[in-house]
Amino acid sequence: MTSPKVRPVLSRLGNDIRSARLRRRLAVADLAVRAGTSPSSIARLEKGDQGVAIGTLADVLVVLGLAERLGDLVDVRKDDLGLALASEQLPQRGRSTAARRRTRTSTSAEGGSRDDGGSDGIAF
Repeated sequence: MTSPKVRPVLSRLGNDIRSARLRRRLAVADLAVRAGTSPSSIARLEKGDQGVAIGTLADVLVVLGLAERLGDLVDVRKDDLGLALASEQLPQRGRSTAARRRTRTSTSAEGGSRDDGGSDGIAF
């Protein structure tokens, strides 16, 4: 069952696909053959039926010359909420290389593992 928020979005998507098909003067049957699906799947897609496979949508978009739009649906570079949440999780300040070395050295002195490369005293 589709949520009430999704129905109008799918309906608009179906109407847009129908408009794109009509602008290209393609019959439903022709689009179906080119997309490798049935005319009934195209009709369901144009009606906003949530049961149409995303692969069918992708094939239709390829035939219509709109395939690149599918990749833009969830562009993480434009995900304002996701970017804001990620920036909240960033550390408030960075640690210098010297501070990280001091922490490693103190851990090594307390019996932790050391990354010194062996007994010749050369560390990497």
